Amino acid sequence: MRVLVVDDSALMRRWLKECFASEPGIESLTARDGKDALAKLDSFDPDVVTLDINMPEMDGLTCLAQIMARAPRPVVMLSSLTDAGALATLEALELGAVDYIAKPSGTVSHDLKLIFPQILAKVRAAARIRVTGPKRPSRRPAAPPRPDAGPRPAAAPQGAARHDLVLIGSSTGGPKALEAVLFPLGPDFPVPILIAQHMPKRFTKVFAERLTQQGALPVIEVTGPTELRPGAAYLAQGDADVQVSRRRDRLVATPVPANPELVWNPSVNHMVATAQAVLPPGRLLAVLLTGMGDDGAAAMTRLHQAGGTTIAQSEASSAIFGMPRALIEAGGASRIIDVDRIAYTLMRLVAG
Repeated sequence: MRVLVVDDSALMRRWLKECFASEPGIESLTARDGKDALAKLDSFDPDVVTLDINMPEMDGLTCLAQIMARAPRPVVMLSSLTDAGALATLEALELGAVDYIAKPSGTVSHDLKLIFPQILAKVRAAARIRVTGPKRPSRRPAAPPRPDAGPRPAAAPQGAARHDLVLIGSSTGGPKALEAVLFPLGPDFPVPILIAQHMPKRFTKVFAERLTQQGALPVIEVTGPTELRPGAAYLAQGDADVQVSRRRDRLVATPVPANPELVWNPSVNHMVATAQAVLPPGRLLAVLLTGMGDDGAAAMTRLHQAGGTTIAQSEASSAIFGMPRALIEAGGASRIIDVDRIAYTLMRLVAG
């Protein structure tokens, strides 16, 4: 596997090149900025590009757009844990980047080697993704046309829905998948939606704001005890887990300290398990979207076995099929659906 490392910091380039050199089967080359990267793109022909966002001469977003136009391939962004870095990263994902790595301590992260196992896992996963170029999401389109599907069902009157809560878990590739699921929905959707997306705290704040601005369904970051109301989606705060409880017959989501024994946070397994503890399984709808690993598969399988409805994103529409695959192989998926059909399916199910 060939990896092109693009970063304006000589220290970052040296560290990453040394780390990749220690891995058998990986050849790496470095570039000091976007212009240098484009000059080396054809001759080196990398399988994956790691691309810093903030660079002189040509920044990461401009370089990414050029890569996607000239020779699309998997790109993993490196960004700082700031609001500006989070916003630029989300823009990069819309432009075609497949994943991102948050530098733990700024533009020049002296502790970058500590997260190299995470970097390596994301680069290896990215190498398996087939990239065809950027696809900007539409803004609240009608339900995808399908000859045998009939018209888009009207949302059930609030209080008449067949479910009390929709749970969605996602990881790598999740931001794009969540846009595909949420944008067709509006404030008339009669069931609250709670989302656990593997993402740092700084990113979830910006991501919730961006989803709200671009779609019709308001998306609220869960920063404290939050009542879950119909007509809105709730995004679990990063670097924590989210817990569902009942207070005076109202559903409430609360951020709780992340379990150090869990690899991913916010944990999909934790979210689903706490929801099942306070609601009958038949009143829950759970969706497992694209992502590395198997987070969510165990809890959703138990929910399915108890009578709940679970949906796994199809392999063909997943950036990384790890999490949905784990659910399907465990026998825990009630349905397997392409991502652009999930919103329509949710509307049909909650309306009965």
